[in-house]
Amino acid sequence: MSNFPTSAKAVIIGGGIVGCSTAYHLAKMGWTDVVLLERKKLTSGTTFHAAGLVGQLRSNANITQLLGYSVDLYNTLEQETGQATGWKMNGGLRLACNEERWTEVKRQATTAHSFGLEMQLLTPSEARELWPLMTTDDLVGAAYMPTDGQANPSDITQSLAKGARMAGASIFEDTKVTRVELEDGVIKGVMTDKGFIECEKVVLCGGQWSRDFARTVGVNVPLAPMEHQYMVTERIDGVTPDLPTLRDPDRLTYYKEEVGGLVMGGYEPNPIPWAMNGIPKGFHYTLLDSNFDHFEQLVELALGRVPALETAGVKQLVNGPESFTPDGNFILGEAPELKNFFVGAGFNAYGIAAGGGAGMALAEWVAKGEPPFDLWPVDIRRFGRPHFDSDWVRTRTVEAYGKHYTMAWPFEEHSSGRPCRKSPLYDKLRAKGACFGEKLGWERPNWFATNGMEARDVYSFGRQNWFGAVGDEHKACREAAVLFDQTSFAKFTLKGPDAEAALSWIAANDVAKPVGSLIYTQMLNDRGGIECDLTVVRVAQDEYYIVTGTGYATHDFDWISRNIPEGMNAQLVDVTSSYAVLSLMGPKARDILQQVTRDDVSNEGFKFGTARTIGIAGCPINALRVTYVGELGWELHLPVEYATTVYDALMEAGRDSGLRDAGYRAIESLRLEKGYRAWGSDIGADHTPAEAGLAWAVKLKQNIDFKGRKAAEGQRDNGVKKILACFTTEPDIVLSGRETIYRNGERVGWLTSGGYGYTVGKSIGYGYVRASEAIGRDFVLSGDYELEVATERVPCAVQLGPLYDPRMKRVKC
Repeated sequence: MSNFPTSAKAVIIGGGIVGCSTAYHLAKMGWTDVVLLERKKLTSGTTFHAAGLVGQLRSNANITQLLGYSVDLYNTLEQETGQATGWKMNGGLRLACNEERWTEVKRQATTAHSFGLEMQLLTPSEARELWPLMTTDDLVGAAYMPTDGQANPSDITQSLAKGARMAGASIFEDTKVTRVELEDGVIKGVMTDKGFIECEKVVLCGGQWSRDFARTVGVNVPLAPMEHQYMVTERIDGVTPDLPTLRDPDRLTYYKEEVGGLVMGGYEPNPIPWAMNGIPKGFHYTLLDSNFDHFEQLVELALGRVPALETAGVKQLVNGPESFTPDGNFILGEAPELKNFFVGAGFNAYGIAAGGGAGMALAEWVAKGEPPFDLWPVDIRRFGRPHFDSDWVRTRTVEAYGKHYTMAWPFEEHSSGRPCRKSPLYDKLRAKGACFGEKLGWERPNWFATNGMEARDVYSFGRQNWFGAVGDEHKACREAAVLFDQTSFAKFTLKGPDAEAALSWIAANDVAKPVGSLIYTQMLNDRGGIECDLTVVRVAQDEYYIVTGTGYATHDFDWISRNIPEGMNAQLVDVTSSYAVLSLMGPKARDILQQVTRDDVSNEGFKFGTARTIGIAGCPINALRVTYVGELGWELHLPVEYATTVYDALMEAGRDSGLRDAGYRAIESLRLEKGYRAWGSDIGADHTPAEAGLAWAVKLKQNIDFKGRKAAEGQRDNGVKKILACFTTEPDIVLSGRETIYRNGERVGWLTSGGYGYTVGKSIGYGYVRASEAIGRDFVLSGDYELEVATERVPCAVQLGPLYDPRMKRVKC
């Protein structure tokens, strides 16, 4: 094959919509030396049988923006390439059949308003005017998104491919990649059945094949193929080309118009996994056998909504496997296991909706080393150790698929694949009434049932059943003392002769402190955004101990390790499983701790922001005087084998002081009152320390270079256009995040987090006040504010400092 390339800047594996979109966007960015390889024909894997609905609204602003980009692209793509796409902006309807679903829909409407989208709430009769074929007797209401639409999956992919070729990319079909060639852990190229292509970057967009292919180079892509069926009917009277797409979550079904008939599919609660032992050879342009017995449950539900289906002719029952993930979000980004190996896969049956935006984001990630904006909900680094096990992934993915159309309750926990990772205290705390949540496989006590309560969450959109119990834990922390099991913290050591120099470059705060110092720091990207938010302890001249959140273990380890400057001798090691963590917090914490140790824990002998080794019950403990709840306290980091012994000693010593167990729901309430930020919601890669009120933790006054310094200096000199503020409402208003912020009647942002403060007796939310020009605290504090909660506006107060103990007197006493 004379024109087959021998080298390329990047090789994309997979010719579905995401691969073609990535090639299109890389070529548009000037990367014309890009080669896309498809083992068979473009779209022949999953794309060709996708349903093609294009919705935009998600619970995260940036993922919504990503899907909105798809819509903008699809609006112009056919004109640009001359290739038909089948795209039409016919709008989308979403139905609500009960009051709880209606509350959910109203919250979604507010989320849409927060993110700048138009979503209209309709009466049942108004909804039927848009979709005359449906019965509305059971409807409470509906929501309409006029900018949603649908596309022909194969056509729109071919249009992207044509656009990629027009911009200079090369696409080769019938070309199988047999392996990625590595040398000393570095990508050298790809071997195909037509020859070798030298390249530095590989982009895997292989759909359901991605998991097994990635494993050949040690990369984990946790997805599971699932059977997904939809029915295609003959023409039906009353079905017009402009009929909106329709989602009926209470009946688990969706609909779209196709050639005068309907496509009807859905998400059954008992899905069928497929090909967990490997996808059969030669599987392309292939469908699975129709399974009407399994699909019948959806048909029965659909007939109650669209009676015309009962007499409609059925062209086909399509059964095509789709890639789903354990959390229902797709997988994007550079693999933490292998530099320059990128992944775009696991699109959970909305690859057409996401394809345009995902390809854009992945292309920028490849070209610039970082995505265009924070994409944490879909970042491949959000996964952890349990996700290496295919059986565990399949079990969790089955649950996630089955919940696709169930109610999205606040605080909802997964139930499958549990328990997986357990603290040494798990059985003891369970016996004491702990109701556990799960994060990255870790069982973590969320709250403790008392007074005969069942240790089980009862979900609702109002105050949930644990509200009072968590209030008691909160009160105990403020007035006496509590013990939190925080063993699930991710913990690393950075050791070597260049440990200080390496960490000084990566960390925004000054870590060149004496042994025993504890430093709270962010780690910034080149835009000044916060990539990591963690605690660092200097344990020796050549060693640091690093503590970060449970869910950020993979991400933060990857960020630190990949940013150690080349040539520096510093080794990062994950020691998470070696240490348990017991956090003793509250005004009586010192009295309790002093009873079990001979070490001096007085304020003079053990200052806030320091760490040292103390002994308790025969155990050497790395005690960190730090808090995330706004009270006097210590995090006690200890070898796991001592955990139960030390726990028992502390509980016995604290019996007369009112010491009790407490969980993560109390931590959330306590930190909201104290104004502590949460990474992934209040702060992240799109937020800078100056915007988040954390500029005090950035070493700009010192002549020390660090990653992100230039951007931080720019904001210091030029100001910021958004500022994180605290908002409070009356206690009967339930805030959970994404509520719209209005200043003087104008939309200026949305809440990044929300909850209740039991000490201050108010509902609390945090969110960024945004403006088109640089603003300061006077701008934020001078306005009249309202929050939109489930489409209703309520008055609120605003402030920039903590609601509780703003002078840190209780923490530093």
